[in-house]
Amino acid sequence: MIESQVESAPRQPSRLSLAILSILGLLLISAFAALGTWQVKRLSWKLDLIARVEERVHAAPVPVPPRNDWPNVNAAQDEYRHVTLQGRFLHEKETLIYAATERGPGYWVMTPLAAADGTTVLVNRGFVPTERREASTRREGQIEGTTIVTGLMRMDEPNGSLLQSNRPRENRWYSRDVSAIAAVRGLSEVAPYFVDADAGLNPGGLPVGGLTRVVFPNNHLFYALTWYGLAAMTAGMLVILWRSVRKSDPARRNGRAGADIN
Repeated sequence: MIESQVESAPRQPSRLSLAILSILGLLLISAFAALGTWQVKRLSWKLDLIARVEERVHAAPVPVPPRNDWPNVNAAQDEYRHVTLQGRFLHEKETLIYAATERGPGYWVMTPLAAADGTTVLVNRGFVPTERREASTRREGQIEGTTIVTGLMRMDEPNGSLLQSNRPRENRWYSRDVSAIAAVRGLSEVAPYFVDADAGLNPGGLPVGGLTRVVFPNNHLFYALTWYGLAAMTAGMLVILWRSVRKSDPARRNGRAGADIN
């Protein structure tokens, strides 16, 4: 008795399924490639931003924008600009903002600086440790009379931090919210920005200025390579699928078999 064994071919996707998979794969390749290109453009933008900010930080200080220019102030052109301003500190209206710095936990001391033209700019005079948060423990640092401040121009930080919301009624602050601080302290004609004071020797050593961290995360190249890699992987999977279907096509197999018999 002769037994014949017929090798069964693996089941292949139908033409419709193959078409759907191919279209989906091509769409994914296009999307991944587009995202990679977008990240390349973001990389160029970020490098330009870093260069511009570095130039601002190290430039000679210029006067802060006057009252008439406040509506035109924006982060793109003014953030981290090196500025100078003159006025008198209103120490009785200072506000403490919780801060975690390289010196440990403590507070930023935000003090209004009243200018001769009637306007006010909030100045982050610097950092004080928790045990020196009370103004009475650092009276020598309460500068009196007209003074000149240089520092970096910063934009308003409304509402609070990512983890904590400001609670003005409880005098708990987690971000430098200019408008809210101005409202609570009864200030008027307040600039829509604040100034991080440069490092300087305040009487008694506090507050400690010059601790602004100018850091811009720049992972765009990694993201671009990731998206392009996904596009390449998807393309590779499509090629494997098409080759597999082509090799297992019954018509092609029968054609090759007929050619061998002849």
